[in-house]
Amino acid sequence: MDALEALTTRRSSPRLTTPAPSREQLDIIVQSALRAADHALLRPSRFLLLQNQALTKLGELFVAADVADGVELTPAQREKIFNKPLRAPTIIVAIASLQEHPKVPSIEQEYSAAAAVQCMSLAAYAQGLGSMWRTGSKAYHEIVRSGLGVQSHEKIIGFLYLGTPCGPLKGLVEHNSSDYLRPWGLES
Repeated sequence: MDALEALTTRRSSPRLTTPAPSREQLDIIVQSALRAADHALLRPSRFLLLQNQALTKLGELFVAADVADGVELTPAQREKIFNKPLRAPTIIVAIASLQEHPKVPSIEQEYSAAAAVQCMSLAAYAQGLGSMWRTGSKAYHEIVRSGLGVQSHEKIIGFLYLGTPCGPLKGLVEHNSSDYLRPWGLES
């Protein structure tokens, strides 16, 4: 698949299964993340690779976050929350590691980390893999942040679920570029 095809046809894959991305595929995915726009080359992103037992541990953190908030969970609710990370064989946790810089505010560093996640999603798709970028309230919860080793100067940008798509992908929604791109500054 060429770059333009990947850029114009990529879709999220909500249903993912094994096989997980290979070591070689993961290397390409991370290398693509390192090509994201990055003012002053700060490399404000870092990534955690979660597979196998690490997915179970993330499920435990998700449950612990709700319990710490005083949410009374039925056994079925607890199991559903616990199983959320098991929806894919691999998760990459994308973290913006923010730095003080006179010309690059933290919001630009967060945007760079978000661009890195999009690059990873595109690289996965171009290799025939599926991905789903999820965030949700757990990304901001201190129990989850602490459990993942996220420092006070860092933010979780998202959980990128990766695997082999199972089931059909949603159809492509056609868009008209002129609905989104307007000339500016020209006399009518």
